[in-house]
Amino acid sequence: MESIGTWWLWATFGAIVAAMLALDLLVFKGGHRHRVLLREAAAWSVAWVAVSLLFAGGLWWYLDAASGRAVANEKALAFVTGYLVEKSLAVDNVFVWMMIFGYFAVPLELQRRVLLYGVVGAIVLRTAMILGGSWLVAEFHWLLYVFGAFLVATGIKMVWFAGHEPNLESNPLVRWIRSHYPVTDSLEGERFFVVRDGVRMATPLLLALVLVEISDVIFAVDSIPAIFAVTTDPFIVLTSNLFAILGLRAMYFLLADLGDRFALLKYGLAAILVFVGGKMLIADWVKIPVQVSLGVVAGILAIAVAASLHHAARKRPANA
Repeated sequence: MESIGTWWLWATFGAIVAAMLALDLLVFKGGHRHRVLLREAAAWSVAWVAVSLLFAGGLWWYLDAASGRAVANEKALAFVTGYLVEKSLAVDNVFVWMMIFGYFAVPLELQRRVLLYGVVGAIVLRTAMILGGSWLVAEFHWLLYVFGAFLVATGIKMVWFAGHEPNLESNPLVRWIRSHYPVTDSLEGERFFVVRDGVRMATPLLLALVLVEISDVIFAVDSIPAIFAVTTDPFIVLTSNLFAILGLRAMYFLLADLGDRFALLKYGLAAILVFVGGKMLIADWVKIPVQVSLGVVAGILAIAVAASLHHAARKRPANA
């Protein structure tokens, strides 16, 4: 499949990701027990968005000199659109994480470590899925229609089940772990396993991690095809997706105390899925420019956020 990704572009992307993760882990102790405050979460969110936009700007500058202004505009806009699509769809994942941590009563100071493992797992998983998906799309073009129909159906399903919450206790993998491995009744600090009377036991923190990883698999199945609606260039798809995922942990802590203010956001995310799915279905007959896609996605997201905040403001006096 044709791609702008040269070896040194891939190397540059890898170096940026490694440097940011090292900064988080070694300087800011991202893997240690720590309660993330709103100011820290906001600072990291701004940092990840800034790094992503700087990467887009650097990519545009390179392509403008190497391939011309038209290619630079197209690829940079595709990156920003893919990043925004993934970032917006990931919000639903954030709300699921809130529900998981609430169910297992995991305090904020322990959530950071779980999400670190979750994000690292997501990087590996999504890299494999995107590279595999790029190969499949290159070999079997008709799969784009399957992806498009799947996204439209998922968007409709999201609206239909908007008020339903999954039963975490009935999750097959969690039930399998509980039936094959002893689990402690309470958390044991940051530990995923403890030894009691010579018996190695899992803790509820491990079950929370398992569900976090499962949730990312489920959401990756939705979000990765959505980015293929924007571009099929593996370099743009992977970089935009991973930049959005790398900033997801900071966004989680930023939204951790604000989840109830975005009750209507799910409908906006459903509309985005239906739009990008529809775009894939008509791509061979109607070409929707990338800048139009970017405007539609940003517009839907802005309307959903504004409507959610208005809805929350109207409910607040009644609950006081």
